[in-house]
Amino acid sequence: MTVTRFAPSPTGYLHVGNLRTALFNWLVTRAGGGTFILRLDDTDPERSKPEYAEAIREDLRWLGLDWDREEQQSKRLDRYAEAAERLRAAGRLYECFETPAELDLKRKKQLNMGRPPVYDRSALELSEAEKDALRAERPGHWRFKLDHQRIEWEDGILGHQSIDAASVSDPVLIRGDGQVLYTLASVVDDTEMGITNVVRGGDHVTNTATQIQIIEALGGTLPSFSHHSLLTGPQGEALSKRLGTLSLRDLRGRGVEPLALLSLMARLGSSAPVELRQAHQELIDGFDISRFGAAPTKFDEHDLFPLTARYLAKLPVEAVADELDAAGVPEGERAAFWDVFRENVETRQDIAPWWEVCTKGAPPLVDPEDREFVAEALALLGEPPYGPETWGEWTSAVKDATGRKGKGLFLPLRKALTGRGRGPEMADFMPLLRVKPTL
Repeated sequence: MTVTRFAPSPTGYLHVGNLRTALFNWLVTRAGGGTFILRLDDTDPERSKPEYAEAIREDLRWLGLDWDREEQQSKRLDRYAEAAERLRAAGRLYECFETPAELDLKRKKQLNMGRPPVYDRSALELSEAEKDALRAERPGHWRFKLDHQRIEWEDGILGHQSIDAASVSDPVLIRGDGQVLYTLASVVDDTEMGITNVVRGGDHVTNTATQIQIIEALGGTLPSFSHHSLLTGPQGEALSKRLGTLSLRDLRGRGVEPLALLSLMARLGSSAPVELRQAHQELIDGFDISRFGAAPTKFDEHDLFPLTARYLAKLPVEAVADELDAAGVPEGERAAFWDVFRENVETRQDIAPWWEVCTKGAPPLVDPEDREFVAEALALLGEPPYGPETWGEWTSAVKDATGRKGKGLFLPLRKALTGRGRGPEMADFMPLLRVKPTL
């Protein structure tokens, strides 16, 4: 059975980069009929907040990405301690005492000598007396001792991967203050929870190499690894400085529809075209992780709004009942109103303003050169109620009176009645208009 996990840290709000990982794992699981685990990486007590954990759950629910069970790493510290003891007993976990400043100095010296900045394992040369003396001055941190051999695996996206462990620093698994770091906690959890597939960003490739050795040292079974590309802005720029504005909460607040967002993210960076889906099962049925590439993937938030508009246009009136109710559209007029405006809303937030245009009118949008023409045209328009034939009869009368035709006739009248240059078919709109515009 397929078992995957999404393991965010509750130290902030989810953004589109997080979503890419969550969605891929969810799709792999649902396609395989397995178990999707939400695992909160909350081992940092200072930065992890309950409100962020709840925000993560709220975002996933909004997207319809349901999880089968939830785990919290802060409740599994005893499991990490036990694993650490096993690694110590096997001679694979050793104590180090360098400060960050000392480590930085070592890295600079190595770079100046043309060597890779890899930890020199000097802590392994310390005697017990030297360790005791250092412990009296500062807390020690714990590194995993890598076997200096090639680490290889078949990646579900990147293909064959081979990394020389000698080119990588022995990873720190436990900080000096006792905090268990991601690398150890993740390995222990993946092993004990039976994770079969790990899908995550390409920035984790080196981390995966070290985790493979830790999994093997603990006697675990290796999952299948797939590393997706990282997102960039539309011009290839890094998204790191903009992730706050690309949080899922922000996109939701701007009216983006969940399935519009998921439809884009489920295909972006793959060889398959982006296709709007109206249901989650359609996303699952068409998902193939092997179709994704390694190159950075350009993400443009503006692509979400045409998709949102197309998604809304296909919805039945019942699906926007809450918005129609909030706008004050009477029950008996909702179906007709939605039929007219469903293809003229970009987000649900546009529904209420269109009803206001119908019931209160819109400030006329009149170009200076059209002002006299519009005034003459409005004088020819009768009082409401209007019918489906009103637009045709009125524009014919205006044409006869002014000689205008085509765009020069119809566009100024549309703008005068709706306050906009684009909108629904005017013949359909007129029966919903309850007030006659005035200049």
